[in-house]
Amino acid sequence: MDPITLAILASGAAFILLVLRVPIAFCIGIVACVGLLLRFSWAPGTEMDLVRGLRPTLSIIGTTAYGFVSNYPLSMIPMFIALGHVAFAAGITTDLFDVLNRRLRFLPGGLAVASVTGCSGFSAITGSSVACAAAMGRIAVPEMVRHGYDKRLATGAVAAGGTLGSLIPPSLLFVIYSIFTEQSVRELFVAGIIPGILSLFGFLLTIFIWCWLKPSAAPRLVQQDTAKTSAARDLISLWPLFLLLAIVIAGIGYGFFTPTEAAAVSLMSATLIGLARKKLDWRNLTDAAKITVQQTAMIFAVAMAAKIFATFVSLTRIVPTVLDMIQGVDPSIFIVMGAIVLLYLVIGMFLDSIGILVLTLPFTVPLVESMGMDLIWFGVIVIKLLEIGLITPPIGLNAFVIKSVAPKDTSLGAVFQGCAAFLALDFVVLGLLLAFPVLSLILL
Repeated sequence: MDPITLAILASGAAFILLVLRVPIAFCIGIVACVGLLLRFSWAPGTEMDLVRGLRPTLSIIGTTAYGFVSNYPLSMIPMFIALGHVAFAAGITTDLFDVLNRRLRFLPGGLAVASVTGCSGFSAITGSSVACAAAMGRIAVPEMVRHGYDKRLATGAVAAGGTLGSLIPPSLLFVIYSIFTEQSVRELFVAGIIPGILSLFGFLLTIFIWCWLKPSAAPRLVQQDTAKTSAARDLISLWPLFLLLAIVIAGIGYGFFTPTEAAAVSLMSATLIGLARKKLDWRNLTDAAKITVQQTAMIFAVAMAAKIFATFVSLTRIVPTVLDMIQGVDPSIFIVMGAIVLLYLVIGMFLDSIGILVLTLPFTVPLVESMGMDLIWFGVIVIKLLEIGLITPPIGLNAFVIKSVAPKDTSLGAVFQGCAAFLALDFVVLGLLLAFPVLSLILL
């Protein structure tokens, strides 16, 4: 079988299995292993011999998997995942929402504003969009519904706010992207700061416009009596969050810590703070450890399978062949980026973020690199597109997460309707990032 034909069939098989909701690690891993076996079992002018192809296939699987898991930067993934669970159990993230709730509730859509802003703070210490949506959804959505908020606004705001974990450092998707593209994790984290802030302000603007057009969607609430709790005291109460933000964002940005060191120091700090405040106990810590192990195992399994798949794709030589074809047509950068954006938007409707990354990066990164585009900037664009996919029907993962924690009479359709308004501003931000790469690169 021709190697290029084999690569096309393997990619198609992987996509079909993913659409059928086969677990990503099994899907990509099985397709890659079978593809490697067929690739090494076939040689021009000879019959296929599976026994002959078994030894090199097993060798590549073993060396690729070991080479991946022994990658030092990967150690930050379980620590950032654990940080999110520990910070939530220690009340660090709930304190932020409580303070914002007290101070912003008088604004149009004040609870929604507090929720989205709280999501940005949660994202900045965890890096997980799904974890952010789940944690803030349990707190904020019932609170907004109880005060008469339109369920579409309540659920859409938290679902969209949860996506900020994809861009605001430390993003786990940036870590995975950096490993596959061999780019600096620190530079990717820094490059995501301004786009993340733009997304945050875009979501806040969406809330204000929604409440201006339809005031009944977010009834004005009476300002709570804050005489007993001054603004200064509220700020002081958030010192654990500010400490973690300083370690993660400022520490990495100014080079005081490597991303892995920042993950370790922030996790230890959050644990000590929780123990000192007597909000962490043995049960909380063991629950956080169990969930961290489960999520880390899932991410590592997917990434290892993806590495093997990328090796298979490189052996088929399909990427250089496609690049030669594209260069023969000589398309403009605008056409290429337009096609890539459209590809990610369409795939994002059906697959989850990690699945999209592992399937597309072996093809899109060489193309982008061959046209002289900056891979740090491209990484920001890709992660922004994945962020959009998290709230795009029919498989918007954050929407399903919010549905699971919202009041029982909240329909999935209402959640997606709420997300639609925030998607409009997402596309505006995406357009700005495409038109002005300096927004991503100015802090580097």
